[in-house]
Amino acid sequence: MTVTMPPPRLSALNPATLTPEQKTVYDAIAAGPRGRVQGPLAIWLHSPGLAENAQRLGAFCRFGTSLEPRLSELAILVTGRVWSAQFEWAVHKPIALKAGLSEAVVDAIRDRRTPPFEKTDERVVHDFARTLHIDRKVPQALYDEAVAVLGVTRVVELVGILGYYTLISMTINAFNVPLEGDLVPELE
Repeated sequence: MTVTMPPPRLSALNPATLTPEQKTVYDAIAAGPRGRVQGPLAIWLHSPGLAENAQRLGAFCRFGTSLEPRLSELAILVTGRVWSAQFEWAVHKPIALKAGLSEAVVDAIRDRRTPPFEKTDERVVHDFARTLHIDRKVPQALYDEAVAVLGVTRVVELVGILGYYTLISMTINAFNVPLEGDLVPELE
C-alpha cells in the first residue's frame, strides 16, 4: 500500500528567528518529556498562547494521567485512526507496541476491524473511545462498564486524552503536517 502525503501548508519555524514568546514555549517543550518540538506542536508555535496552553495539557494527557501507557496509547491510536491522522499514527504506533499493545490489536485498529482483545480494560477503552468519537456520546451501559473497569478518574482522564488528541489530529490534518525521518504513512 502506498499512501501519498499532501504537501505541508505551513513551514516549521526556524528556532533562531522565534519571537520571545515563541522561544519561551519552544524551550519549555524541548526541555520537557517530549525532548523536541515537532509535528503539530511546531505548528502551534505560530500562536504562542495556543502552543503554551495546549502543550501543557498535552504533557498531562500523555505523561501525567492515571491511565497506564498501554491504555492511553490505545486511546491515542483510536483517535488517530478515526481522524486518519498520519503523523499521530506513525509516532504513536511504536510507542503503543512498546507499552504492551499487541500487534494484532494495532493492525486491526489501523484496518478498521474489531480488535482481538484479550484484556477487558483494552476493549473498554477502545469501545468507549470509538463510540464517543463516532456517535458523539456514550450509551449508559458502556459508560457504566467503563466506570466499573477503569474508575471515575480514569474515565474523566480518558475523555481528556480523546479531546486533546482530537485537537492534535485536527491540526495534523488541517495543516498537512508531514511525517519526519523514516516514518511511513499507513492509513488509507
